[in-house]
Amino acid sequence: MAIMGISKISVPGSSPGVPAMPRKKVNSINDLILFVLYSFTDGKSSFERLVKECFSQFPQVFSLKDYPQLPDSRKLDRPLRDLRKKKLIKGDPQTLFSLTTSGKRKAEEITLTFKQRKLL
Repeated sequence: MAIMGISKISVPGSSPGVPAMPRKKVNSINDLILFVLYSFTDGKSSFERLVKECFSQFPQVFSLKDYPQLPDSRKLDRPLRDLRKKKLIKGDPQTLFSLTTSGKRKAEEITLTFKQRKLL
């Protein structure tokens, strides 16, 4: 799957077609969640879809410790609450998550970080 119309490349130590973690500072799991949410064409996502896509794009970050082939939804719980508190996203697990205006700006900055490293 391409993000924002750019194909992914494979890098050593990651799944085929999955972007590696950028060398330039991406601050946290929060940034990765914003990046993934920004990649959705409709800009909205259910909790389940967000877990699936975060794991698909960054399996080394969003997997269970003892079962790395499976996603760990708990790794999104606290970061999603933090992103809501910072007013970067709106929504909750019972409805849909979407980026706020400031969240979209932050996600665009994160996307540029990935592009500058030619990881996508």
